[in-house]
Amino acid sequence: MFYVDDGTKVIECSIKMRRVKPTIKIGRLIAKGSKTMEITPTFHAPNFSINWLSTALREEIHCFNAHKFAFTLRSEIEQNRMTITFLGTGTSQGVPVITCDCAICTSADPRDQRLRSSVMVTSKGKNVIIDTGPDFRQQMLREKVKAIDAIVFTHEHKDHIAGLDEVRAFNYFNKWRAQVFCTDLVEEALRREFAYAFTDMKYPGIPEIDIHRIDSTQFDLIGLTFQPIAVTHFEMPVFGYRIGDFTYITDANHISDEEKSKIRGSKVLVLNALRKAKHPSHFNLEQAIALSRQLEAETTYFTHISHQLGIHETIEKELPPGIHLAYDGLKINID
Repeated sequence: MFYVDDGTKVIECSIKMRRVKPTIKIGRLIAKGSKTMEITPTFHAPNFSINWLSTALREEIHCFNAHKFAFTLRSEIEQNRMTITFLGTGTSQGVPVITCDCAICTSADPRDQRLRSSVMVTSKGKNVIIDTGPDFRQQMLREKVKAIDAIVFTHEHKDHIAGLDEVRAFNYFNKWRAQVFCTDLVEEALRREFAYAFTDMKYPGIPEIDIHRIDSTQFDLIGLTFQPIAVTHFEMPVFGYRIGDFTYITDANHISDEEKSKIRGSKVLVLNALRKAKHPSHFNLEQAIALSRQLEAETTYFTHISHQLGIHETIEKELPPGIHLAYDGLKINID
């Protein structure tokens, strides 16, 4: 709830974000500090353009300074939104795979070109990266990311940590030490793979990293609460994360009932779905669909996809309602 004085009245506004469109309630107060409301119309916003909002405000509540208030309203909507950007949606080899001439690897559809799996969580202008794979540099350049506030790791496999060295650019331009959140097993791998970053004698230009150990206890970043979800990747422990109504699970083939209870009811669920055939350490497509239904998510996106799954457009048409294939560059907004 927030208040804006448009010059003739004080306007009270509340916004409830929906997955497709927000509901905006606007009322006019008789006077500043008054608890008496005049009319309180409710309307749906198909978009957030300034012209559309100005017109709606002028017609719905006869707002004197509708154009100025529209800027404030849109800013408030955007500030209360969490945006998930799929930086990469591919498996450890990416798609296309080196030397492969299959229909998927030679597809002209950009959705069939998948960098290694990672997402960026954005809220109130701040960014958290989940996993920095070998394509981290390319992903940051593609999305024109100028600053990040933290990096959270799911596990220590190379396709999820190999790009950590690229934080050097953020170190240099932003005068910022990379704030890394990970388990003790991931920390051990980072200190081994990037030993030069943790030596007592610091070579000029090495990545500057501060490591914060995490366990199954929830923690807060950029105003959001991250709840670790313990899953199994063959015999390797991996963390997924629930962040409000968003849950991100990658590299898993088993989730216990206790951990499922932490996921159940998410508005948006991301699961790995490697291919159609069964795999010893990843959910296949059939298993991922079944798990999505069991967890009762409103919408599910599949990630960590290999070239063995099939053409994006074809598989997308085969999926049940509410379930989709993610693709590189996809952005979703969540209240």
